[in-house]
Amino acid sequence: MTEAEDRKSRSDEARYDPEITSEFAVPAGLDVPRAGGEPETTSEFAVPQGLEAPQPPSAEPEGSAFSTPSTYSPQGAQAAFTPATGVPLVSLVKDAPWQDRMRTMLRMPVAERPAPEPVQPVEEGPAVPRVLDLTLRIGELLLAGGEGAEDVEAAMFAVCRSYGLDRCEPTVTFTLLSISHQPSLVDDPVTASRTVRRRGTDYTRLAAVFRLVDDLTDPETHVSLEEAYRRLAEIRRNRHPYPGWALTLASGLLAGAASMLVGGDLIVFVAAAAGAMLGDRLAWLCAGRGLPEFYQFTVAAMPPAAIGVAFALADVDVKASAVVTGGLFALLPGRALVAGVQDGLTGFYITASARLLEVLYFFVGIVTGVLVVLYFGVKLGGKLNPDAALGISQRPLIQIAASMLLSLTFAVLLQQERSTVLWVTLNGGVAWTVYGAMHYVADISPVASTAAAAGLVGLFGQLLSRYRFASALPYTTAAIGPLLPGSATYFGLLNMAQNQVDKGLVSLANAASLAMAIAIGVNLGSEVFRLFLRVGSAGKRRAAKRTRGF
Repeated sequence: MTEAEDRKSRSDEARYDPEITSEFAVPAGLDVPRAGGEPETTSEFAVPQGLEAPQPPSAEPEGSAFSTPSTYSPQGAQAAFTPATGVPLVSLVKDAPWQDRMRTMLRMPVAERPAPEPVQPVEEGPAVPRVLDLTLRIGELLLAGGEGAEDVEAAMFAVCRSYGLDRCEPTVTFTLLSISHQPSLVDDPVTASRTVRRRGTDYTRLAAVFRLVDDLTDPETHVSLEEAYRRLAEIRRNRHPYPGWALTLASGLLAGAASMLVGGDLIVFVAAAAGAMLGDRLAWLCAGRGLPEFYQFTVAAMPPAAIGVAFALADVDVKASAVVTGGLFALLPGRALVAGVQDGLTGFYITASARLLEVLYFFVGIVTGVLVVLYFGVKLGGKLNPDAALGISQRPLIQIAASMLLSLTFAVLLQQERSTVLWVTLNGGVAWTVYGAMHYVADISPVASTAAAAGLVGLFGQLLSRYRFASALPYTTAAIGPLLPGSATYFGLLNMAQNQVDKGLVSLANAASLAMAIAIGVNLGSEVFRLFLRVGSAGKRRAAKRTRGF
C-alpha cells in the first residue's frame, strides 16, 4: 500500500468514527485561511480590521467649576444673558458701619457679591465649622436680646466674611438660626443650626456683642478664633449692670411718671409706683416658680388695677384711672411690638408673625389680669368713669419731665449701659414734645402725632447708633415709652368690664392703631436715615414687583 492510500484510509476511519471526530471538525478538502495577528479573545465592541475610527480631541485640563468653557467666546455670546443696563459695579464705602455694609451685601444676589479678602487669620481644615459655630453663637445672643432678624443676619454674615467665608447664607427665624457655607458649586456645603430657647432683655450684653462684631470686621484689629470665643464667653458671664432692687424701683418710678402724663398728681404718682413695684415682685416670684410669662404678666397687672379700684371704692378724690394707666405702662410689650413690625416691613414674615403672636399673648395676659380686677370692682360698686379719658389736663413742663423720667427708668429696666441712658432720656423728651405740639397745640389726630414722634425717635436712634457704631435698640426702645397706648388700653378694658363692649372694642382698636403707628414710625425713621446714608452703589434694595396679583 502506497503512502497516499494509507493517508486516505486513516482519513476515512476518522470521518466515520464518532469517538475521534467532532461535528465541528473541518471537512476534508476545505482550506480555512489562517488568522492573522488578531487575538483569539476579542470584544464585540472591537473596531473591525480596515476601519479607521476618528480619534477624539484631546481632553480639556481639569479646572474649576467657575472657569470659562473652551467653547465660549465673548464675540459669540448671546446678549440675552446680560441685562440691558449691564451688571452694576459693586463699590462699598469702607469706612461705613459694618451693619450697613453687610445689609447691602445680604440684599444682593449671591452671584453678584464680591469675594472678600480674609480680615481675620483663619486656619485650614476644621476651622470652617468653628467659624460657623461662632457665627451661630453671636446670632443667638443678638436674637435673644431682641434684635431684628435683618440685623441678626447682617451680623452673622459679617462674622463669616471677616474669616473669608464669602459664600454663606444665614437664615433667621424666631427660634431657629442656621447658616450654610458652600465653597464652590462642586464642593459639598457645610450647614449648622442653633435653637434659641431662652430670651432675656440685656442691652449691655447686646452692645458688647456689637463691639465684638465691629472688631472682627475691622482690618486693623486681628481677632483669632480663640480670642473671639474667649470674648464671647466673657459676654455671657457678665452680670447685669443693675441689681434686682434697682429694677423694682425703676418699674415703680416708670409707673408714677406715666400716671403724671395722663393727669395724675403726687398721690397718684405714689399709688401707681407702689402698685407697679408690688406687681414686679409678684412677677419675679412667679418666674422663680417656673410659670410662663403669660401668667407673670397677668399677675403683674393686678396690683395697679386693685389700687385704682380701691381708691374708687373708698370714694377718694383721686384720679383712679391714672393709677391703673400708669401701672399698664410698665407692662406693655413695646420692645417686642417694634421688633415684630420691623421684621414684617423688612420681609421676614415668619419671624414677624411669631413676634406679633408673642405680643398678643402678653397683651391678653395683661387684659386678663386688669379685667378680672375691674370686673369685681364694678360689681362692688366702684365708680370708675370711662369718660375720664377726655379730661386729660395739659401741663407741658410737667409732662415733658415725666416723659424723660419714664424713658430713663425704661432704659434701666432694659439693662442699658450707663453711657446710653442720658441720650435715650433726651430722645424720649423730644418724642413727647413733638407729640404734644402736634396733638394738643395743632389738634392733629393722635395716630398721626404718634407716628411722627416715633419717626423722629427712629431717626435720632439711627444717628446715635452710627455715631457710636452700636445697635439702635438702646436709643429707640426706651424713647418710645411715653408714646405707648396705656390710657387707650385701660379705658377699653374698663368699658368691657362695664358691659359696654362696642365702646371697649373701639378703644382697644385705637390702642392697636397707636401701637402700629409707633412701630411703623420707628422703622420709617430708620429707613429714611439709611436712604441718605452713602454706603455704595449696591446699597439700593431691589423691591419685589407686584402687578395685579401675579
